Amino acid sequence: MDYQRKTIGILTSGGDCPGLNAAIRGVAKPAVELYGMKVIGFSNGYKGFMDGEAIELTSSDLSGILTLGGTILGTSREPFKEIQKNKDKIEKMVNNYKKFGLDCLVVLGGNGTHKTANLLRENGLNVIGLPKTIDNDLFGTDFTFGFHSAVDIATDVIDRIHSTAQSHGRAMIIELMGHKTGWLSLYAGIAGGADIILIPELPYSIDRVIDKLNERHAHGKKFSIIVVAEGAMTKEEVKMSKKEFTEHRMKMPYSSIGFRIAAEIEDKTSFEARVTVPGYQQRGGTPSAYDRVLATKFGIYALELILKNEYGLGVGISNNEVSAKPLEKIAGKLKTVPKDHMLIKSGLALGTCFGQD
Repeated sequence: MDYQRKTIGILTSGGDCPGLNAAIRGVAKPAVELYGMKVIGFSNGYKGFMDGEAIELTSSDLSGILTLGGTILGTSREPFKEIQKNKDKIEKMVNNYKKFGLDCLVVLGGNGTHKTANLLRENGLNVIGLPKTIDNDLFGTDFTFGFHSAVDIATDVIDRIHSTAQSHGRAMIIELMGHKTGWLSLYAGIAGGADIILIPELPYSIDRVIDKLNERHAHGKKFSIIVVAEGAMTKEEVKMSKKEFTEHRMKMPYSSIGFRIAAEIEDKTSFEARVTVPGYQQRGGTPSAYDRVLATKFGIYALELILKNEYGLGVGISNNEVSAKPLEKIAGKLKTVPKDHMLIKSGLALGTCFGQD
């Protein structure tokens, strides 16, 4: 096989996270230096692919990027629904695929990115997806790169909050990212020794939260750590229709769920409650060693698929083995936390409250 004839396109789409550059390097460095291929990086995600904003990646571009956070290619959000209904956008990407002479397009992203990748596959393009998201909610892989770095960052926040919570005898609420799933809050909450963890998959009762606080107080524990995913819902909210829920939250006089819980705690108890929202800090900075290794493994595996002319796949890891699944089987599927997940069982055994009766 004449590897030099292969031209690979690569882009990063959606929210940034640690490990993107490590994955780019994993694909491109051996492609360029070992196999003499051409690797074209598209700027700012699918938008740059549509607009033909591209640069050929050289060895010097790939040097020193393993430890960098963010993405050297830049990223943007191009909602799948807008691309799906706009044939012009699809046509632009198909045309640029041909214009740049690509043999394959490698896309790094989460759920929306993979849905668009599958759409491009349906339009005849050779595509491979690499799983990136701090939410770890992409179907078909045990872990996404970026997740463990975010867990490390969130755990560090929880660790630092412990000391001030204990000093002041307060209920401290740490609100973490996770609109639809609670992987990040679950892992960081367990790692940080949170007393209460609230995630979207387990609708909570505020009365049970209050009971836990009172229980700890009665045992001489004057402070509590509450980790809440931004998408956490009460048992009443989960019964609402999407429209009812949206209207309900719009009427809520708080900027987020963490602040609502803090207000409810102060209203129903004598405890002071404070909220910390690390926000985009969870996406930033140097990737953890785990994510550097994982992203590199994913990138190398994607290149191996390209060498074998195997396309239309999403790379992932299962039982510590890297493999690939057809994009049509993973795109658009959300991986939620199972109610019987081992970490939930572990938390319950340790006395962690999940807001359940």
